[in-house]
Amino acid sequence: MNIIFPDRPPQYDANRLTLTFPATAGDLSVECAITAEALEDHFGAASLREADLRGAFLAHRPAIERAAARLIEATRSEAITLHSGFFRMYSDSDEAAGSNAAPGGDAPA
Repeated sequence: MNIIFPDRPPQYDANRLTLTFPATAGDLSVECAITAEALEDHFGAASLREADLRGAFLAHRPAIERAAARLIEATRSEAITLHSGFFRMYSDSDEAAGSNAAPGGDAPA
């Protein structure tokens, strides 16, 4: 499946404590989101402040987009949310296998 992430800044959703970003999977538009918790736990966001979340997202965007692509392929959904548990489940095993589809070692421990 060809998944494209437009080069646009993420949008902060204060109600859900997420950053959202778009993707296109074939003909399907997908709303992607990553939780503040995931950005803090795995990508070094210092706090729930919008500026800290954006900084962590932008610093680790390729890994976050790889994770989003993996979830889009698995669910074929029009909306996905990356939670902290997703990264705990995939980061170690996929990096060891050399996979491009999931975040790996570029997330802080």
